[in-house]
Amino acid sequence: MSSDLSKRSGRRPGPTTTRAAIAEAARRQFAELGYDRATMRGIASDAGVDAALVVRFHGSKDALFREVMALPPAVADGIAALADGPTSTVGRRLAEVIVGMLEDPRSRSIVLGRIRSASSHPDAAALVRETVTQDLGRLVAAVTDDEPENRAVLVGSQVVGLALARHVVRVEPLASLPAADVVDYIAPVFQHYLVGPLRSASVASSATPPK
Repeated sequence: MSSDLSKRSGRRPGPTTTRAAIAEAARRQFAELGYDRATMRGIASDAGVDAALVVRFHGSKDALFREVMALPPAVADGIAALADGPTSTVGRRLAEVIVGMLEDPRSRSIVLGRIRSASSHPDAAALVRETVTQDLGRLVAAVTDDEPENRAVLVGSQVVGLALARHVVRVEPLASLPAADVVDYIAPVFQHYLVGPLRSASVASSATPPK
């Protein structure tokens, strides 16, 4: 009888594997559809469980979104740790971390889920801002005190643009470039935004008040 009940309820063999299956399905749905179009029923179907089980584990779509859209600690810690290396190569090392994050299906689904949902869901927008102001902000503040907030935002805009163009819109030839080539292209941009001069000499001199 217990076997029949399990089949009817859509339960998987254990709560740990079930939660993991729901989380993976939720990341896929949010990444492919965004927050508004993803549904608890669709997530449950993707995970092979009943929708009631998703509610039992997570309570609401909002709670599920916040849980599964958190960046893996290794990614945030990896970005912060870049400040420990030489400043002359920080742009390339950041490019390697960002491209590696987007090449990994699990972390890519988190990034794309945040981006797709940010325009319509306040929690998603807050998570995107958090990545810029906290994760990238910590790195920038550790390598320079010259306009760190602006630098973090500029780097963040490149990350969002890269994710959209390569993995959502799939603009060619960017979408088909080997990951190593993408690193080569974006590393100088990151280096410039992180530690290079942000303003041209003429703009900088005009912004300086006369003595």
